[in-house]
Amino acid sequence: MKVDVYNIKGEKTSKKIDLPKEVFGIEPNDHAIYLDVKRIMASMRQGTHKAKERADITGSTKKLRKQKGTGAARVGSIKNPIFRGGGRVFGPRPRNYDIKLNKKVKELARKSALSYKLAEKKVIVVEDFNFEDPKTKEYILFLNNLKIDNKKSLVITSIENINVYLSARNVPDAYICPPENVNTYEILNNDSIVLTESAVEVINKILLN
Repeated sequence: MKVDVYNIKGEKTSKKIDLPKEVFGIEPNDHAIYLDVKRIMASMRQGTHKAKERADITGSTKKLRKQKGTGAARVGSIKNPIFRGGGRVFGPRPRNYDIKLNKKVKELARKSALSYKLAEKKVIVVEDFNFEDPKTKEYILFLNNLKIDNKKSLVITSIENINVYLSARNVPDAYICPPENVNTYEILNNDSIVLTESAVEVINKILLN
């Protein structure tokens, strides 16, 4: 599929770039997208939650009363969960929320997300660019030229364009990502996807294998 290439001024150039149907034009697989987004969001969880159980509570382990003959329920130490200040029963413990997902499923999910965005005409390809200095106003002008300044945008470009990264840091709802690290969640979580020419080549190399 041939699409137009724009420059940073938002002008259509004479160049066109091929977006392979095998990456940008497949029949989207919603279940693969669900699994991959679930995996990504689970990996964002710190998993450092911890409640004190009876073994973690400071207090005496002395038995409060004899086992039989009182007419009351048997109890052990003051750290028993039924008492105020006692340990919690089955409380949360530190754990890892990572979910294993096969490589092919993750690739299918990314292809599906890109296919959805291209079908919705929310993918823009621009020439490779960089800024001489890191300036927020230049990045805002760039988004304005592409008519996506009021939308949540993801620009996928090389990590070498450090001034572009620095220029976008203070722009709300503007995200930068190298093509090697882009994932399904980031693609779907933004209204507009901007790809540089070199980023298209990297994505094709990764997903066309």
